Amino acid sequence: MARGSLFCVLADDVEAMELDWIKRVKIIKETACALSYLHHDCHSPIVHRDISSNNILLNSNLEACVSDFGTARLIDPDSSNQTMLVGTYGYIAPELAYTMVVTEKCDVYSFGVLTLETLMGKHPGELLVSLSTSSSKNMMLSDILDPRLSLPSDRRVAKDIVFAAAIASACLRLNPKLRPTMKCVSQEFLSRKRLVADRLQAVSLLQLKDHDLYMDDEGRIPSQNLGEIVEIHASSST
Repeated sequence: MARGSLFCVLADDVEAMELDWIKRVKIIKETACALSYLHHDCHSPIVHRDISSNNILLNSNLEACVSDFGTARLIDPDSSNQTMLVGTYGYIAPELAYTMVVTEKCDVYSFGVLTLETLMGKHPGELLVSLSTSSSKNMMLSDILDPRLSLPSDRRVAKDIVFAAAIASACLRLNPKLRPTMKCVSQEFLSRKRLVADRLQAVSLLQLKDHDLYMDDEGRIPSQNLGEIVEIHASSST
């Protein structure tokens, strides 16, 4: 691919500056759509098992493509789907270490890591541990965003960043059953029914966690709940 991997683009200061917030949210959305196709539109479902910034390739228009299916696995409903531990360290869903059973929710976790990495400009590393504890309670979303880019002045762009961060938080839940499906994530990215946050600086990681996305009985994220999340952030800034 003309622009190489997302990892290499984010690691280069010049190229990372070209990858503005609009392009980054677009890459996240395109990756979500690709994973939704693998999980829900293929028969049998395909789990990639190695979603990482090295395996997201960008074309000349900085459009994202999921690559490297060397570790991909077909999900067999009549099998236990047990597997060896494969993937890139730092992106592997924690439950794989003790269950050795691969599911679509393993890719969902990796997508959550990738989403944070795209917003931060680097792998979230220790932040992943902080998000599962109370140590992140004083951290603001604006403080973890890639410092090479200015905070967006456009309210729609700010809203999309908050939404992407909230999606990442939901995808990184330790309990895989509580993570949204990639079909759900993809549909919410395409719906654009979210409200606008007035001040990105007013959004904390604790708020994203406390007012996290939840799923209804059919595994969907209710759109009105997304609005409530962002509305709470907006009101806290007044």
